[in-house]
Amino acid sequence: GILSTMMIPAEMLVIPWFVGASHFGLENSYLGIMFPGLISAFGVFLMKQFMEAIPDSLLESARIDGASELKIFVRIALPLVRPALASLAIFTFVSNWDAFLWPLIITTDNEMFTLPVGLQSFGSSQEINYHLIIAAANLVVFPVLAVFIVMQRQIIEGIALTGTKG
Repeated sequence: GILSTMMIPAEMLVIPWFVGASHFGLENSYLGIMFPGLISAFGVFLMKQFMEAIPDSLLESARIDGASELKIFVRIALPLVRPALASLAIFTFVSNWDAFLWPLIITTDNEMFTLPVGLQSFGSSQEINYHLIIAAANLVVFPVLAVFIVMQRQIIEGIALTGTKG
């Protein structure tokens, strides 16, 4: 079920997303821009796979020790899936940061444009200043690099853990 939803191109979902967003009055709002990117089938699939890799014996021993399900989730499961959460955070951030079509459709106010949409409108004036476009494009990359640098330790830890499972 989850994998079949990943096969649907995002462009086919734009009209239902727009109808839903306009029904809730999310045009020209930050929540409207984030609306389709908050939950993804890829994220559900990735986290499901990582959660299934947690040994049942570890969870059962916590239950025997008297831990509640919430405590087991917070104290045992979440630390074990931290590399997956970091990877998912990076994938989600980059895909939403680079989004062009949806922000172009849901926003009409120039002040609500995301950087890729603004960059496109920046370059479509009468006179094209390539040096300014390249400078702006370089600035757009910095937040993505910052997120990667912050999450780098968790990603390396996840790579190391996948090499030792066995």
